[in-house]
Amino acid sequence: MNDAQPRPSDSAGPDAPDGTQLPAGAESGGDAPVLTRQIPPPIEMVTLLGPRDELLRTMERQFPLVDTHVRGNEMTFTGPAGELEIIDTLVDELLTIVSTGQPLNRDAVERSISMLRGQTSERPADVLTMNIVSSRGRTIRPKTLNQKRYVDAIDEHTVVFGIGPAGTGKTYLAMAKAVAALQAKQVNRIILTRPAVEAGERLGFLPGTLNDKIDPYLRPLYDALHDMVSPETIPRLMASGTIEVAPLAYMRGRTLNDAFIILDEAQNTSSEQMKMFLTRLGFGSKMVVTGDITQVDLPGGTRSGLRVVRDILEGVEDVHFAELTSHDVVRHRLVSAIVDAYERDEVRAERRARARAASGDHRDHRGSRRASDRSPDRGADRDDHGGRRDATEAGA
Repeated sequence: MNDAQPRPSDSAGPDAPDGTQLPAGAESGGDAPVLTRQIPPPIEMVTLLGPRDELLRTMERQFPLVDTHVRGNEMTFTGPAGELEIIDTLVDELLTIVSTGQPLNRDAVERSISMLRGQTSERPADVLTMNIVSSRGRTIRPKTLNQKRYVDAIDEHTVVFGIGPAGTGKTYLAMAKAVAALQAKQVNRIILTRPAVEAGERLGFLPGTLNDKIDPYLRPLYDALHDMVSPETIPRLMASGTIEVAPLAYMRGRTLNDAFIILDEAQNTSSEQMKMFLTRLGFGSKMVVTGDITQVDLPGGTRSGLRVVRDILEGVEDVHFAELTSHDVVRHRLVSAIVDAYERDEVRAERRARARAASGDHRDHRGSRRASDRSPDRGADRDDHGGRRDATEAGA
């Protein structure tokens, strides 16, 4: 086997006791199949197993039915044939990643396993070694399959919507693609915008100039920009108009040619604002619209432009909608769990609301039926009886 290349996928091993074909290198020993992998000498085992065997422990947690043993450069796995097949491919993918000079970490191993279990057509090594832009020794690349598809869609379409929960890299990856396009001279400028909407709070009048007032709303875009462009060059690029960061209200009446335009927090646009923004598109430009439809901060009664735009633009050529989920969250691992917990709570709330609505309809139906059963005469009798009772009490 070539040291830097995975083994041919068309080679097959013997059959397991249950008749399942084993991966190449596996043996049917006793009741459980065994897979043995020799790691090429140029690859140091610590790069594959991690410091203090951290990555090995990660693999063991992900494959609880498999016994794993390491001796020197030899790894032996014993367990179900289906799990051994995934592990065999996983080792190939990790070796390919290591051969590119990219260090492995727990996140990369877990995401590789997730992609292999999902039986996707894309290889984990292709996803995790895709470079978008490099700056100051740091390379920005997608970390999940959906992120790679999102990045590919930006390359292939003029207008792309990136929709997903917080922490999925929607804006960050779009910003990286914008910087890469500027460096490659595919566009002449980058325009970053977002609506100036407060997140559930009313801050009142802010002091300072107009720029001082809108700066807090645009700060997340500046933060991402500083990760990708040298801080010393950002003021010069902004002064020359090569990079522009402005609130959405400043977009009206403009035609944006030869630009990479990003609208962030698009869930806080009205339908009219969304139409206004999309119609700013000029020749030679790209647009990326990002947002999370579960975090709308618009005043009550205002429809989010991001919620309705998909139905409006469905089927329009060169417009793409990329969906990201909690599985694509790349912040602290708790963020993914928090997103899932809130989604489950929303589902429960919707069920309770439907149940209350159904119960209310049932009660209204029964109440109206009881009212229709009442006759005027019976009502009069009650009134007459009540009147007599009152008169008797008064005489007493």
